[in-house]
Amino acid sequence: MSAAPKHDVFQAIADPTRRELLSLLADNDMPVTVLSGHFPISRTAVSKHLRVLSDAGLVKERKVGRETRYSLSPEPLLELKRWLAFYERFWENKLASLKYLVENEDATESGPAGPKLAIHSPAGE
Repeated sequence: MSAAPKHDVFQAIADPTRRELLSLLADNDMPVTVLSGHFPISRTAVSKHLRVLSDAGLVKERKVGRETRYSLSPEPLLELKRWLAFYERFWENKLASLKYLVENEDATESGPAGPKLAIHSPAGE
């Protein structure tokens, strides 16, 4: 039985630097020296971000000689996907309503002669 993560996935991805680290690690394992070259912060700061990601189970470490290489471990992102899937129905509903509104607005503004343009003039003219 493994210990519970020290950080949850939501907390881990809340920071834009950590999200960028996950993107960088999506295709390749990298050492902190390479990763830190992508950011205007110190290598120590990048290491701290990697520790948060590791504590959340999003990043795995492995030793290759004297360096530590980091790799993406996407399984904890399934928790995020499930959470977002619940709220997706609200977005879909809003998008469907917007589509209906736009399509009906276009239909009412178009007549046999084509679209009607509404011209608004400043008050008093």
